[in-house]
Amino acid sequence: MLYSRNVGGKPFEIPEQLAKDLELFAQHAGRKSVNTEDVILSAHRNDHLASLLRSFCNDLKAKEPQSERKRKKASRKEDKATTSVVHVPDL
Repeated sequence: MLYSRNVGGKPFEIPEQLAKDLELFAQHAGRKSVNTEDVILSAHRNDHLASLLRSFCNDLKAKEPQSERKRKKASRKEDKATTSVVHVPDL
């Protein structure tokens, strides 16, 4: 379980660390914004979660209409990166 190590700790340690990790991944890639690849990379310690996130991302891309996939010409770095907005419902 993702939160089992933090049972007695501060409740916001995991989300704060996740936010810092995501920001660092984006900065390392030379971007100012976080994308889905950063989120998947942040789950690298949990193979099952990473697999679920990849599957979810692929499903979203498959459902996205072809016309919405095209966007204005961007820099080469942004073209190489996969940028998608993922809305996760509250559990």
